[in-house]
Amino acid sequence: MERNRFLGEFLRARREATPVEQAGLARVGHRRTPGLRREEVAVLAGISTDYYSRLEQGRERNPSDQVLGALARVMCLDAEAVEYLHALAHPLPKGCRVVEHREQAAPTLLRVLRGWTRTPGFIIDRWMNMLATNRLADALYAGLECNDNLIRLVFLNPEAVHFYADWEKTAYLKAAHIRTVAAMGPQDPLLSQLVEELAEHSEEFRRLQTQRDLRPRTTDTKRFRHRLAGELAFEYDFYTARSAPGQQLVLMQVEPGSTSELGLATLWALADPDANVIRLAQTPEPVPPAEAEAVTAAVTAAVSGLSDRG
Repeated sequence: MERNRFLGEFLRARREATPVEQAGLARVGHRRTPGLRREEVAVLAGISTDYYSRLEQGRERNPSDQVLGALARVMCLDAEAVEYLHALAHPLPKGCRVVEHREQAAPTLLRVLRGWTRTPGFIIDRWMNMLATNRLADALYAGLECNDNLIRLVFLNPEAVHFYADWEKTAYLKAAHIRTVAAMGPQDPLLSQLVEELAEHSEEFRRLQTQRDLRPRTTDTKRFRHRLAGELAFEYDFYTARSAPGQQLVLMQVEPGSTSELGLATLWALADPDANVIRLAQTPEPVPPAEAEAVTAAVTAAVSGLSDRG
């Protein structure tokens, strides 16, 4: 099965990336394997080498939670990687998957985004569709074709090579994300459509899809070349909510006193002062400011009236 291959590839990648010292072993002599050997993982996890080899080769379909927990401990996986490991081993049945064309941003994440006003922030779904953006994120991505989906932006917009100062790294991470989503939901029709579109129009995407790394990093630094704000470097942080599986809140920060902080001031100047603080995907045109003020006044009066009666 396809998911067994993804599980095996993930285990192999993490095994080779785990230093022997981190696993509590001494490094003795020359080692052909970059990280741990299969037999070392098996011993430390309390399973047979043959059983672990079958896992990596995709021939073992039903590892128990106890085995997965032992492997996660040996490979020092963080909480997100552990969750991903379990999802690879025990995905939802095909009939349990409900895929909508466009999700709505989770209220929990929206509440945080509404308070994030000094630097760009946005909410994406598992396919990296933009679900909600604040003013500065709007200003950062304004004018770029395909900016409603970050993966399509990277691979299908020729301007992306200039916009992303580290385009190769960005493209690699986006392709890794695609493989991650594919591993967790191989029957996802929207993912299939996205992959087909990318494979048809992007040679770089086809090349990167042959790589076997699956999990992109959850923290990152990205550098942009904005046509008006110049060079910008942002530290990214990603947050999730249990109420919205697959959605991520992305918050960006600049180093105080850096040239990026000066560029951020330019983004502030470019941001539309009359735009909503949060722009949601596929919403009607923004309400004119005068009308918005009238609605706000009416709501305030109504709330005040309820308070008086209380």
